[in-house]
Amino acid sequence: MYEDEPVPGYPLPIREGHTSPGRLERVLREGHFAVTSELAPPDSADPNQVYERAAIFDGYVDAINATDGSGAHCHMSSSSVCALLTRLGYSLIQQISCRDKNRIAIQGDILGGAAMGVANMLCLSGDGVQTGDHPQAKPVFDLDCMSLLEIARTMRDESTFQSGRKLDSPPRVFLGAAANPFVEPYDWRPLRLAKKIVAGAQFIQTQYCYDIDRLKQYMQVARDNGLDEKVFMLVGVGPMASARTANWIRNNVPGVHIPDAVIDRLSGADDQKQEGINLCVDLIQEIREIKGVNGVHIMAYRQEHAVPKIVERSGVLDGRTPWHPKLYKGDASVQQQMDSYE
Repeated sequence: MYEDEPVPGYPLPIREGHTSPGRLERVLREGHFAVTSELAPPDSADPNQVYERAAIFDGYVDAINATDGSGAHCHMSSSSVCALLTRLGYSLIQQISCRDKNRIAIQGDILGGAAMGVANMLCLSGDGVQTGDHPQAKPVFDLDCMSLLEIARTMRDESTFQSGRKLDSPPRVFLGAAANPFVEPYDWRPLRLAKKIVAGAQFIQTQYCYDIDRLKQYMQVARDNGLDEKVFMLVGVGPMASARTANWIRNNVPGVHIPDAVIDRLSGADDQKQEGINLCVDLIQEIREIKGVNGVHIMAYRQEHAVPKIVERSGVLDGRTPWHPKLYKGDASVQQQMDSYE
């Protein structure tokens, strides 16, 4: 029945030294420069909107983040997006925010995500409700990102809930966390990274990077402390639509640092949207040369269609074609390349 393509969502064998059956972990441990991106979940109950948004990334990214109420705004849930896309074989990163659920619900989501084929989970504290479209909502924050990482790691490695009750089958997942090297206190940022690694983080996705010098300083401290050998670093990048947009984000979105030089470059361009793409490509090419960086995480909010162009122009895949559901219906040489991941 499945002679020409793998069973959608069917787990790969877990390789020695790996904690998940996922392709993202394989790509990173094989030394490839990984590319991930984010799917903006729809304000809709129509599954076709999810499929259409995911298809934009086919052949260009190694995994897709399913965001969990990003910015404290209500959208289709992360677990639901994962349920729709894992059945097609997509590699998902299930974001789990501590803002909206207590530890009982969160542990259930970890088990459910792993059962449906999610191999990667990003543990986040979550944005405060006051920043979103439901400021009257009651925040939970029973856990923070550190305690969430510890609980997820314990579930995976010790086959127990936080309560100590045994699991029949543990979640085989690759655990991630977020980091922000670009805001003060700068000296504290690598220390927090080290704590997240101890708690269980195996990969990191950073906030938007528009300051290469600040990233280099952060990575130097990380290397000096051997952190680059303990975690995979994916640096956040993204195209800005205009100088006005960049300036608004700089002034209104906590944690995003955009230097004056970026604003000036965009404002001086005839086509600011295109210049935002050019800037993103330039940043990726500089970031990939920094020792200890293992990939990029492209956050192209409302510019998702630009992701393939950005990836192609940056050359970060080095001729590699990430797996996607329609791949086995294509060129035989590409299929042969993908067979090496099985």
